Amino acid sequence: MISFSPSEEQQMIINTLSEFAVNEMRELYRECDENGGIPAEIIDKAWEFGLIASSIPEKYGGFGSEHSAVTGALVAEELAWGDLSIAMHILCPALVAFPILETGSEEQKRKYLPLFCGEGYKPATAALIEPRFNFDASTLTTTARLDGNEYVLNGEKCYVPLAADADLMLVYASLDGATQGFIVENGVSRLEIGEREKNMGLKALATYELALRDCRIPKENRLGGEAGCDFNRILNYSRVALSAMAVGVARAAYEYSLDYAKQRYAFGEPIAARQAIAFMMAEMAIEIEATRFMTWEAAWELDRGKDATKDTSLVKMYADDMAVTVTDRAVQILGGHGYIRDHPVELWLRNGRGFVTFDGMAIV
Repeated sequence: MISFSPSEEQQMIINTLSEFAVNEMRELYRECDENGGIPAEIIDKAWEFGLIASSIPEKYGGFGSEHSAVTGALVAEELAWGDLSIAMHILCPALVAFPILETGSEEQKRKYLPLFCGEGYKPATAALIEPRFNFDASTLTTTARLDGNEYVLNGEKCYVPLAADADLMLVYASLDGATQGFIVENGVSRLEIGEREKNMGLKALATYELALRDCRIPKENRLGGEAGCDFNRILNYSRVALSAMAVGVARAAYEYSLDYAKQRYAFGEPIAARQAIAFMMAEMAIEIEATRFMTWEAAWELDRGKDATKDTSLVKMYADDMAVTVTDRAVQILGGHGYIRDHPVELWLRNGRGFVTFDGMAIV
């Protein structure tokens, strides 16, 4: 039976991150969007919460709590409510840590997981998306082939967060027709990092294109070792994370536009009293709640070890549309004010529009 009440520990996490989002992220998010960068201080403060280390077993240096997709969804929503760019930056190391935790070999867990349990932020990332209109995570054009004791990677990637600063990178490629992950350490030859991308949204988060030209990595760096990894399970965790983040962004836009509608007077009454606005606000609230509950159900199935592919796929598609619909309506409710930078709804619309393209850019 699914419980809709967070545990005492989960509620404490929600409260802590909500306070952090209000007092830290919301104080900087507009400046970060305008300047295209995120201060290291706020990332370091978030790292102190142990959001990644808490899910890593004690034998690998972590805090020993169970890795939970439901808890991860709660974390992702609260951080994305504060700001999506900062949230993705904070959680970026999980793109390497959690796939290794879930599907890595014992040797890979012993070697890499302790790196995410130290006092300082560990820059790490993953490269999944490819720069082509018919991109499909299950049929990648980036390839891997075994050559002796090394895998040779060839292909191009885009939307890779923090690629220029990452010490570790998890690159996904097609190996004999199946998508597999490969751990690429900093300094490997023939890995070319392009210039920072200029995106419509996520302007505070540095993302890059990559080119792999006969990039060679040790055979043991295939995620999961010789047996490989269950990529579909990794993708399901990512869909939950992105759906939860979509809820956070949409909730931010909804709450702001609701407050505005209550305070903005026209023809002698708040515009929230006008039927067209009231119905629009009601539909926004319904869509947000529906997406949240679908996300929780999919996360719950992952935590129970079930194949959650159907539910994670459905909620991801629903969340993509919901984020655009809710943030666009927030702009509409503010009228002309919604189009100017004095109000943040235009930022949330730009970020919300990107969820359909954010495959693999976050994980819980």
